Amino acid sequence: MGSIRDDDLARTNDYDDDHGEVRVLSPDGSVLSDASVPDLSDAELVTLYEAIVEARHFDERAVSWQRQGRLATYAPMSGQEAGQVASTLAAAADDWIFPTYREHAVRRVAGFELADVLCGLLGVELPAGTTDGGPTVFPETIPIATHLPHATGAAMAADYRDEAAVAFAHFGDGATSEGDFHEALNFAGVFDAPAVFLCHNNQWAISVPRERQTASATLAEKASAYGFDGIRVDGMDPLAVYQVTRYAREKALETDSEDLRPTLIESVEYRYGAHTTADDPGVYRDDAAVDYWRERDPLDRLETFLRETGRLDDERVAAVEDRVEHRVSEAIAAVESESPPDPDAIFDHVSAGESPRREAQREYLRRLRERHGDSLFRE
Repeated sequence: MGSIRDDDLARTNDYDDDHGEVRVLSPDGSVLSDASVPDLSDAELVTLYEAIVEARHFDERAVSWQRQGRLATYAPMSGQEAGQVASTLAAAADDWIFPTYREHAVRRVAGFELADVLCGLLGVELPAGTTDGGPTVFPETIPIATHLPHATGAAMAADYRDEAAVAFAHFGDGATSEGDFHEALNFAGVFDAPAVFLCHNNQWAISVPRERQTASATLAEKASAYGFDGIRVDGMDPLAVYQVTRYAREKALETDSEDLRPTLIESVEYRYGAHTTADDPGVYRDDAAVDYWRERDPLDRLETFLRETGRLDDERVAAVEDRVEHRVSEAIAAVESESPPDPDAIFDHVSAGESPRREAQREYLRRLRERHGDSLFRE
């Protein structure tokens, strides 16, 4: 299959008077479907915008917290918000979502409170958050691609129970080099599982560029090896991402179609920041590349569209920003007012019983605490 040029990515073009055109492409570049702006109300489009504003503000604050020593290593998501927010808004209440360590916005859009999203990052135990009738979201996965077979299994289970549910699995381009990726997609194809695999191709697997990950022209075309469809979409365009994900979800629920129901979506994005706050991207990429992608910023593009179509103005934008800043600050205050977790608790629930090795590690940690105090765990 041939390579797809940058300007061939599915996108909403220029947000013209006709509200643009979403082009959804198959891996060989042929047009799979053409559609106008997704069938969303004005209120839903503004909700999409506000969720991306919140994700961007949350990300900027999180990086700042980490630099102040108030947060452990953090994986920034700026530049990738459209792929997370729009795809989650396209999910339904009965669906299952399997995120990775960078999909901070997914849990929030699925219905969790911001304070609950912060819990895992800050190591603070708060009451379990509610999804408020949203989809079931599994914990963020740190190991690369290990959650993909779980997503396939959840999709197969829903199919066996005749439930109208779809399993969404988020992962980065580097995960396509893992065996778990092959196993999950192969099973999904063989058993016709109602699954949507969302690959956030942010161009880099830490410091390894995509072209060093695979000889395939695109990641979307890998789906053909498993017998189902792959779609490449402009992941910097929230409307295109929503349209493609909605299409893939509807296809996953079609039981009488000749086509297999799984879909692999390659959402072409770019992470502006580091892989994590322990990384220095300046070592392996230049500023010109970042500038190129910032010109295609998902937040700017959606705001431009909403302004030009009369859905947003200066006053409404200011109101959104004020609400977002208040919510994020309120969530920070709520989490930081909680007592820090007991470091000794990291040994709980590791296995059914104690082992000599783990007990020795627990005692070592206790001695460190006696010697240095709990400030050791806040620095």
